[in-house]
Amino acid sequence: MQHWQTSRFLLGLERPLVMGIVNVTPDSFSDGGRHDSLAPALAHCEQLLKDGAHILDIGGESTRPGSPAVGLQEELARVLPLVREAVKLGVPVSVDTYKTEVMQAVLDLGADIINDIWALRQPGAAQVVAGHAQCGVCLMHMHSVPQSMHQDQMQGDAVAQVRDFLAAAAQGLQALGVARGRIVLDAGTGFGKTVAQNFALLAREAELAALGYPLLAGWSRKGSLGQVTGLPVGERMVPSVAAALLSVERGARIVRVHDVRETVAALQVWQAMRDNQALAG
Repeated sequence: MQHWQTSRFLLGLERPLVMGIVNVTPDSFSDGGRHDSLAPALAHCEQLLKDGAHILDIGGESTRPGSPAVGLQEELARVLPLVREAVKLGVPVSVDTYKTEVMQAVLDLGADIINDIWALRQPGAAQVVAGHAQCGVCLMHMHSVPQSMHQDQMQGDAVAQVRDFLAAAAQGLQALGVARGRIVLDAGTGFGKTVAQNFALLAREAELAALGYPLLAGWSRKGSLGQVTGLPVGERMVPSVAAALLSVERGARIVRVHDVRETVAALQVWQAMRDNQALAG
């Protein structure tokens, strides 16, 4: 059975884990501005844990298509006060960042996981993770950059391209001395991919799971769900939960979501079915 080694926790993945999203930003595509200061952000963390989240994922820069980059000092000011408090809550704390200096700062505060949309391709990022004793890391595939990825989308078979990229990124990190058990992979739903490519990645997720690393799926409230349902971002809870379940059914071990309570409930039903299936077998 797979495990995920993080700074303070060895996470068993025999059952899928729910990562709750905490955006400390004014402009994230779904919940920008709702938790952009310490008190409401910390209250949101506590609510996500009550709702059943296993991991908290804190981010200080929006990566929605077309979003402007955030300066280093601004991201540190947004993220560090919350990380300092969140590490006291008794669950793994992930930080969604690609900046080397932010990675080092949050790891120094006790963060458990670095969740990087750039898959540690920024200068020095891989060395920061490799220099830490055992932090977890999530390597994500992204085509182009957030500022232009909605205009410069991938061409061809996204599954093969994503698989090969993630395999190379993981192998490169291991070559720096990072243990395989610290690494999780994310196909990067919506990051420079067409709607058809996103759903191909979901349908063929087993091809990514075959790489042998745990998979994280991040479908929550994404634009592709809006494209197929016609629902605005604030009304995408049901399709988001459906996508999370489909991802888990196809091999994902962690789902990164906004709607924690509803996703946890759906996964409880899925798990009951699986447990009964095992008993019947």
